[in-house]
Amino acid sequence: MVNYCVYQDRCHQEVEQKMGDFLLVPEAKEEILLYLMRENYLNEERFTRSYIRGKFYIKSWGRIKIRNHLKFKGVPEKLINKSSEEIDEDDYEKKLRKLWHDYYSRQGGIQDYQKKSKTIKYLLSKGFEYENIQEVIKEGGL
Repeated sequence: MVNYCVYQDRCHQEVEQKMGDFLLVPEAKEEILLYLMRENYLNEERFTRSYIRGKFYIKSWGRIKIRNHLKFKGVPEKLINKSSEEIDEDDYEKKLRKLWHDYYSRQGGIQDYQKKSKTIKYLLSKGFEYENIQEVIKEGGL
């Protein structure tokens, strides 16, 4: 389990799920979890911060999608809120503008309102807030 946690930051749910693959008595599972936390192999806050940075800066996910995936992994709401400052506001705005421009310009042979509609749907599926998308549209003159 140490190797599993060293390879990449994990949340408690992932570790418990992995231990479910092994035939362990509940006391052994608890002991392993305690050891991993005590030795700092398993740190929920570090996992959350790392997950947020990775999904935003590498996968270009918006806050909504990141938040939903963390909730699905069993990360507490309070920890998600506390760790959300990992995304710089300027970077968030720049990423949204770049994604808008890239996707919008790739749409060929269709009318502008269809391009706009498809691009909005795409950005919503990436987890960006509708209000922020509207701001990009207004500032872009579309």
